[in-house]
Amino acid sequence: MMDLLFWAPVMCAGLVAGASTGLLGGYIVGMRIPFLGICVAHAALAGAVFGALWGLTGTGLLIPAMAAASVSAVVVGMVDPQSVRTDINVILGILFSLMMGLAFLGLGLFSIYGVSDNEVRTLLWGSLTFCRWRDVWLMLAAAVMQVAFVAAFYKEMRAILFSRTHAAAVGVHVALVWTLFLLLASFVLTVNFQTVGGLMIYSLLSNPAVAAARLVRGYGKMLGVSALLGAVSGLGGFLLSAATDLPTGAMIVILSSLIVGIAIAWDRFTTHRG
Repeated sequence: MMDLLFWAPVMCAGLVAGASTGLLGGYIVGMRIPFLGICVAHAALAGAVFGALWGLTGTGLLIPAMAAASVSAVVVGMVDPQSVRTDINVILGILFSLMMGLAFLGLGLFSIYGVSDNEVRTLLWGSLTFCRWRDVWLMLAAAVMQVAFVAAFYKEMRAILFSRTHAAAVGVHVALVWTLFLLLASFVLTVNFQTVGGLMIYSLLSNPAVAAARLVRGYGKMLGVSALLGAVSGLGGFLLSAATDLPTGAMIVILSSLIVGIAIAWDRFTTHRG
């Protein structure tokens, strides 16, 4: 009974984090901008690294992490790929490499200033097993905001998902909705990237969404299944980790990848059979 009470927040954190990132990934993969999630997540990582250098610890690291993620999200939102004549993923790739450079620069400064980097390194590889109820409540708050956004801008995001140009033509305030989406993405990723780590959260953003696209058709169904598969990956990865005594983040990544493989195999089987 005591073990169940101890691991309850960890299991809830894996479930909520997986569902949140899976739902977010449904949009990101659908828009064919997979680098957005990993770029924002690593901006948050860079912010947390420098926050730790300034002496912040624990949940205090969320402040610089959120600030850096929000700034990167706004920068991405301000860039018009047509005006700069560059694909958005190229721009995101450049920003991602800059954030990675800043994060590892910060890690290198820890030894110079004689500061312990143990807490920050857990953000690289994940620390799901150290989540407690205060972390879960924050994740739930992010999830509620995410669901509220989807409900409020369901049609608008569907139009943007199809084409920003066409969305603007039919009266959608693309700049406003897009900026709100980016800020929401930065918040969701910042509060959730401690589960599998900043280096591996990309798996929860992309894999459930890719698998969902193979299993169902339709905008709404794909978002729902993506969130469900993300939850399965987050919770299932923890359970596999507990059973095998292997790293939690790695097991979440491997499980989500296996789900993609199964979804692709099922899609091909049903296609040939039909």
